[in-house]
Amino acid sequence: APMSVVLQISDTHFGTERPEVVEALLDLAGQLKPDLIVLSGDLTQRARASEFAAFHAFLARLPSVPRLVVPGNHDIPLFDVLTRLIRPFKAYEACCGPLSAHSHSLPDLFITGVNSVRPWRHKDGSLSSDLVEAVAERLRCAGRAAMRIVVVHHPLDVAEEGALRDIVRGAENAVQ
Repeated sequence: APMSVVLQISDTHFGTERPEVVEALLDLAGQLKPDLIVLSGDLTQRARASEFAAFHAFLARLPSVPRLVVPGNHDIPLFDVLTRLIRPFKAYEACCGPLSAHSHSLPDLFITGVNSVRPWRHKDGSLSSDLVEAVAERLRCAGRAAMRIVVVHHPLDVAEEGALRDIVRGAENAVQ
């Protein structure tokens, strides 16, 4: 059976995007003909309405296939402290839909998303033990898909020692 094609796009940071890079990415997406597109956070630079509008316009130009989108720490307001604390994902949800856990099954693949963004942390993410258990349960219920993938914005591990502080809180528990 043919393998599924998944296109993962991360850290687009709309608000700082370069049009020639956006066009090249759209061309690549058209050539790859993915079965699923994963957008793994930092969609915007500062979670401004104009940036989400630009991101939404980009989404509309991608191939019309299922998508899995998770937020990054840049997708909640940084300077609007009140919104950050009361409705941090308001603009994200208006653009990308509800934050509730999304999963997709393809013939050879089960893929699920996790929100690791915590409004009270400036940059670092966290995965609570309850969240880890909920994801583990989704993976257990995934059937016999050949591969199971969990999409999370913050890294669970890093290659360089200098980046150790970027690892999401709760990573060790999540990996197990």
